[in-house]
Amino acid sequence: MDKPDVTLERMRSFVRVAERGSLSAVARELGIGQSTVTRHLRELEEAVGVPLLSRTTRRVTMTDEGGRYYADCVQILRLVEQAGDEARATRGAAAGTIRISCTAAFGVLHVSRLIFAFQDRYPEISVDLSLTDERVDLVREGVDIALRLGPLTDSSMKLRPLGRSRRLLVAAPEYLAARGRPAAPQDLAGHEGIRMTNIAGSDTLILEGPGGERHAVPFGGRFRVDHGLAAREALAAGRGIAPTHRWLVDDLLAEGRLETILPGYEPPPVPLSLLIVPERAGIARVRLLVDFLARRVADLPGIEAG
Repeated sequence: MDKPDVTLERMRSFVRVAERGSLSAVARELGIGQSTVTRHLRELEEAVGVPLLSRTTRRVTMTDEGGRYYADCVQILRLVEQAGDEARATRGAAAGTIRISCTAAFGVLHVSRLIFAFQDRYPEISVDLSLTDERVDLVREGVDIALRLGPLTDSSMKLRPLGRSRRLLVAAPEYLAARGRPAAPQDLAGHEGIRMTNIAGSDTLILEGPGGERHAVPFGGRFRVDHGLAAREALAAGRGIAPTHRWLVDDLLAEGRLETILPGYEPPPVPLSLLIVPERAGIARVRLLVDFLARRVADLPGIEAG
């Protein structure tokens, strides 16, 4: 019986199983049956002549040989994709799919619109946008780039700083009429705070004063939430005071539905960055979107140069 060939299709299945550790997850991702994924892996191992994966009832992991082969496969698949990009570039049309992960509220209010504009310029590029406030494993989830707010620790990704997101204290006019307007940071201790449960230390509010001094103020309240859009709704409904990104509430401030309080005191700004999976950074359509976002994000409300 002839030995199977090494094919790109079999390589892709192997690379994604190695990254995700699950045959069923890769089958769903690729839109094929799990039995097909299993067959791809078996035929690839037969073609290479060594076991590439070790399977248990809970997880699939790479063998030592599989780890070395995986690194080569990633490079081969990247080169194949780049070759396709260069061939399409001869007729001036970038094409293919880009997978993006983005902070949820930022994605809903702003990034989705930027992607619409990008696709109007490049109609043959598809975009899969995943909105989450969780720090996902980009390689494992098959993501090309991610927009992230806050300090970053993943040094294996390429980093492109986009600036800093300015924050401010806001409340609805109705709330301030009922509870009074704080005149100094210490006055916040007697107010109803809207807190984010997915931000460590949200029970203490750090403010930077006009002279650069820092104030740490106890910050409590009856409503806590893990999503920026829900915090926005709570603010508009007059449920309390909150530190918030300017881009989250800029329209509500312009309409008079929210007001800035303690304007001389602000929470420290938060870094805004693009993370790029190194193996995807050289792909033309990914470069196009990275450059597009870097230019356009800088124009959003409250985004200042870092």
